[in-house]
Amino acid sequence: REFRDKIKQGSGGTVESGIGILQSVKEDLELSAIPSETPPAQNPLELVRGICDRFHLIARQMRSRHDSRHTLDVQDEYDVQDLFHALLHLHFEDIRPEEWTPSYAGASARMDFLLKNEQIVVEIKKTRTGLGAKEVGNQLIEDIARYQSHPDCVLLLCFVYDPDGRVANPRGIENDLGQDSDDLHVQVMIRP
Repeated sequence: REFRDKIKQGSGGTVESGIGILQSVKEDLELSAIPSETPPAQNPLELVRGICDRFHLIARQMRSRHDSRHTLDVQDEYDVQDLFHALLHLHFEDIRPEEWTPSYAGASARMDFLLKNEQIVVEIKKTRTGLGAKEVGNQLIEDIARYQSHPDCVLLLCFVYDPDGRVANPRGIENDLGQDSDDLHVQVMIRP
């Protein structure tokens, strides 16, 4: 709007007025008075959390295909990982699936996803018969201990997909296992 006003004010048609308008626009750009077209960078953690929050809606939508076509039906943890991996590609370039963790209690394991540039590890679980609140909690406790020594993990986000509501108190587990220390920040999200 200011740009249009300046053009109208200086529309005398002379070279001097044109130079004056361009100089004024240049000054406005240098002072950031004219908004840029580039959107602000988004917080990578919030992007991953958004995927977790909307995951169930996406999984349900995948079941409803035109003309009853084949689809991905999220039945087990591998299905959750496959769909989550695809959704990460919306926001991230360097996604490393199944990176090895340092040894913990004599064994090492593979993490689900490492966002190396962002130093975020995403660990995924899916509840099922035999993997309820207690078992998920125990597995996450082991995962948290394992990732504390990983050099590329500053933040561990544990996503538990619980479409059948097997975890009776999801906020309690999230609060109990979430931590914010100098070594590792942990967030747990349990969502249907």
